[in-house]
Amino acid sequence: MYSTVTTAPVKKTKRLRSTLLEDPSTLEKPWVTTKDPYARLAYFITVGIAFLGIAGSAVRCYFGYKSVPMINGNLCMVLDEEFNTDTNTVLGAGGNWFREIELGGFGNGEFEMTTDSTNNSYVQNGYLYITPTLTSDMIGSDNLYNGYTYNLTDCTYNITNPSALPSTSTTATSNDTTFDAAAYYASCGAVSNSTLGTIINPVQSARLSTRNSASIRYGRVEVSAKLPRGDWLWPAIWMLPVNNTYGAWPLSGEIDIMESRGNPASYPDQGVNYVRGSLNWGPLSFLNAVFKTFGWWTQRRSDYAQGFHTYVLEWTPEFLRIYVDSRLHYMLQLSFNEPFFTRGDFPTVVQNGTQDIVLQNPWVNGTNATPFDQPFYLILDLAVGGTNGWFPDNAGGKPWLDGSNTAMRDFALAQDTWYSTWGSVEDRSLVVDYVKMWQLC
Repeated sequence: MYSTVTTAPVKKTKRLRSTLLEDPSTLEKPWVTTKDPYARLAYFITVGIAFLGIAGSAVRCYFGYKSVPMINGNLCMVLDEEFNTDTNTVLGAGGNWFREIELGGFGNGEFEMTTDSTNNSYVQNGYLYITPTLTSDMIGSDNLYNGYTYNLTDCTYNITNPSALPSTSTTATSNDTTFDAAAYYASCGAVSNSTLGTIINPVQSARLSTRNSASIRYGRVEVSAKLPRGDWLWPAIWMLPVNNTYGAWPLSGEIDIMESRGNPASYPDQGVNYVRGSLNWGPLSFLNAVFKTFGWWTQRRSDYAQGFHTYVLEWTPEFLRIYVDSRLHYMLQLSFNEPFFTRGDFPTVVQNGTQDIVLQNPWVNGTNATPFDQPFYLILDLAVGGTNGWFPDNAGGKPWLDGSNTAMRDFALAQDTWYSTWGSVEDRSLVVDYVKMWQLC
């Protein structure tokens, strides 16, 4: 069998001549002779929209700038501390800073005792250092846990809490109803007992204030500081009222310019890469409305222990602002546009244990700024741990529970874990470059 194969004819294609070989003057260019009628319209629309965007941004920036409240009036400096002299001049008698010496936890269940030792607060190379140290280095580990009585002979509780003392004497008596002997002795002494689970405060640190040298009622505070790094360290720059005009805390308020935690950035409840500012206030000791007036700022690629930052309070009868480094980085900006009792949205009746209390406005005769309309003084301190919730339970490997009767002991027993994160003296210290305070005058 034979078969035939047919071949399809090859189609001849016309080879096009490259225009590169032709005389450019002979080429047709319709886009030159005939303009697209929409091109000009598109151009003007694009330029117009760009112009409107720029103009709108400028208007927004202008009104944004105008809306930022500023201090109107003169500022008179009341404190300018550069720490350029020696420790005795800055922290000794006649200096700007008063060392508060206690071991009762300052109402927060803190685990440190504050001392007047130059191990814990000192001036060096133009900086103020607040440095935590181990109590066991002073009295030994065995005494920390059992059979030792530690008394602060220079305790300042009688100075910082004068209303809790007898009017004519600082000695406790059984028939003196104005003297809170339990609070006094709890703030000035401790006994370690392994059976009861009580120990001597395992850390020594410092708390410095300007209560005897400088205070302001409206004005500006500026502090340049480098924060400490280390688990459960609690640095703070804050203010308390001079006279507690409206009653004991929190009736007379508290201004927290900066609080932080020394825990690393991986800590789930805001570590050393966060700083917070807040106001504490409320009509009763157990009714603090701080959750209504707080905020924070964060460093996304670094933290506040890597260098110095400036923490600022601006405060007038009309507003209060707390920020770090720039007004753009404000943690709290609050207009005094309503009374604080209204701002708190408190219930009509509250319960204290089994007792019902009809809640009344304690600032009814004040202004919208009350209780923040009285002189406040400044505090610099480095606390450690505590049982008030600043370090939430079961977060970040916390070795104690706030509600435990042995919280401080549990913290101390975990020393190998947390002390290894504190690093060098420089790393674990709150280091302050300068402090400036101005009064609105």
